Amino acid sequence: MGSTLPLFAFQLLLLMQLQATTAAASAPPSPNVLSPLCNETCGDTSIPYPFGIGDGCFREGFEVTCEVVNGSATPRAFLGGRERNITVQNISLLQGQAHMLNYVSWVCFNSTGDVVDLNASNLDLSGLLFRVSSTRNKFTTMGCNVIGILLDGDDYTFGTGCASFCSEEPSIESGSCRGTGCCETTIPKQLDNITVGLAHFVNLSSYKTYSPCAYAFIAEQDWLSFDKSDLRNRNFGDKHNHVVPLVLDWVAGDQTCEKAKRNLSSYACRSINSKCFDSTSLHGYICNCSTGFQGNPYLQDGCKDIDECSSPNLYTCHGTCSNTAGNYSCSCTKGHSSKDPKSEPCVRDQGIPVPDQGIPVPAQGIPVPAQGILTSTKIVIGSCVGLVLFITCIFCIIFAFQRRKLRREKDKFFQQNGGLILYEEIRSKQIDTVKIYTKEDLEKATNKFDKSRELGRGGHGTVYKGNLDDGREVAIKRSKVVTEDQSEEFVREMIILSQINHKNIVRLLGCCLEVEIPMLVYEFIPNGTLFNFIHGNDGKLIPLTTRLRIARESAEALAYLHSSASPPIVHGDVKLLNILLDHNYVPKISDFGASRMMTVDKTQFITMIQGTLGYLDPEYLLVRKLTTKSDVYSFGVILVELITRKKAIYYDGSRQGKGLAWSFIEAMTDSRLEEILDDQIMGRENMDVIQEIAELANECLNIKGDERPTMREVAEKLHMSTHHAAEECEALLGESSMTSTMYRREQILM
Repeated sequence: MGSTLPLFAFQLLLLMQLQATTAAASAPPSPNVLSPLCNETCGDTSIPYPFGIGDGCFREGFEVTCEVVNGSATPRAFLGGRERNITVQNISLLQGQAHMLNYVSWVCFNSTGDVVDLNASNLDLSGLLFRVSSTRNKFTTMGCNVIGILLDGDDYTFGTGCASFCSEEPSIESGSCRGTGCCETTIPKQLDNITVGLAHFVNLSSYKTYSPCAYAFIAEQDWLSFDKSDLRNRNFGDKHNHVVPLVLDWVAGDQTCEKAKRNLSSYACRSINSKCFDSTSLHGYICNCSTGFQGNPYLQDGCKDIDECSSPNLYTCHGTCSNTAGNYSCSCTKGHSSKDPKSEPCVRDQGIPVPDQGIPVPAQGIPVPAQGILTSTKIVIGSCVGLVLFITCIFCIIFAFQRRKLRREKDKFFQQNGGLILYEEIRSKQIDTVKIYTKEDLEKATNKFDKSRELGRGGHGTVYKGNLDDGREVAIKRSKVVTEDQSEEFVREMIILSQINHKNIVRLLGCCLEVEIPMLVYEFIPNGTLFNFIHGNDGKLIPLTTRLRIARESAEALAYLHSSASPPIVHGDVKLLNILLDHNYVPKISDFGASRMMTVDKTQFITMIQGTLGYLDPEYLLVRKLTTKSDVYSFGVILVELITRKKAIYYDGSRQGKGLAWSFIEAMTDSRLEEILDDQIMGRENMDVIQEIAELANECLNIKGDERPTMREVAEKLHMSTHHAAEECEALLGESSMTSTMYRREQILM
């Protein structure tokens, strides 16, 4: 019996532990208490909750795996699972940031100018509550005659880049990253799926003996101290093992504090002594311990009281210190006094006796008259009424002050964004094509910019669907901040765009300028983008005639911008994502965030490269001059996409993305066009027309901009190709058969 009881107790304890482990594995992670089985370190890296290793040890979205890599003695912590390959070095709960290692992209050449080593790095944070910090990092390119390009998003919708050139060795200075041997630039906000690559121009690579390798990467700002010796051989890559430090911003949830607190089961700030803060860098919130407490706000008992008295160097007290919850008190000893013992020393009292004030002692047993009680009651009631009126007046004053403050803030933004200039233009020129909306108008139209109203995000802003009071559906774009020195140009461009009247260009209806970030209001186009139509409809049949019609009408819109608008406009970011389709699948050119009004010489020098990888004009990348021929090159890529149904950057089974433009040019040069064409349009009746389109695209993709056709010429050739396509079908099928067949196919598709 004596041995049976301990055995039974041990079995019961084991069963309870097994049940607890099973519950932890099947139930969502508990944010209240961590199991003692949870490991809070990985090698030398601390892993505080909400991060964690193993089931039941982390908040959803904050999983960390701890693994030994390549036989190393010290394990490494990986964020979001080993497959993402994101190595964590340090986690800050207070700032909502994580330090990690980021991989470097590089390209190396031999003495004959051939690429002998190439690596394009990728960082995928999609699905996680993490983004690359735009304030703590910068993008750097090192090398001679190279352009580093950073792009974000599954479809490479936006990014940045910089160019580094070399002439002679003495011109390269250590410590300087200003474009000679090394360049750097800021990065967009909230990057989550990044690809970094390099472009190298052979005709500028005569300095290969000095710089056989070039590098591009995002790294923590102030980390790099550039040394020109890094350009020799593979010094930089070997010295840093091809990894650099990077800072991520993170949030505990993607809601504001106000919304998160409504659902206590998912609310992350679990400690009773914690506070919630809306993140200043991401959409979401983080938690911190309240003042006077320290620890982990994401655990129920995580925020512990600070014993200020045990740290006199941090918390001063010139008297007797007493710790209190969230604070401490400090008092002088008997016979000493101080105005504030926490900041001023206690001094000995002078001992001056307090004189007798002759306070009369009330007579005992004398009744208080009833009239006195009534008078006292009236005084109390009057005082209460007066206090209520006083408080009411204070609230009214505060409310009026806040309204005036809000009005002044709106006026400041209105002037800062060029509102006065716009108003004067509208009044003097009697323009009735643009309307100025208030902030309240657009908040009402979008249900205060609810996330469910988002139509998409891009490099130039976020677009929301809205419903105005007059019943019109609109697209509202919250653009990037416009600085005061840009406000006049912004207003001019907006007025010009609002007066463009072309059936294949999205109409600008108005704007709101009384907010920090200007908002533009466009007509709403219901059928999405041409990108989704071509690449995202599960291979649904799209006839060649439909593709040609969309291409022709899009070309006509660009030709109108280049030659008929006053002044002419260069779009600057022509791609499938910026061509929308209406109810009848008529194309509409949109997103003029990168557009420029052409100057007299019809070029615009650009200090920051804008555009989308795969569509960027090589000549624009090289000399950074934006021309109408830059749009022609991008449109050439669109033509290739339409006949191949491949993306501008596509993957054919390998991890390394391929540029469609270069693959197409190689196929044309080697007479292998049919190998990359879309099977749906390959047929005897189409090949002559497809060959015409391919030759036109090849002309548009000419490296030299001067040798490319104009958009007007492109539109005319597409019109002729459309006519030829109809003639080919008529010859093969007969006029009546062709007409009915094409009609049916169009109707099925549309």
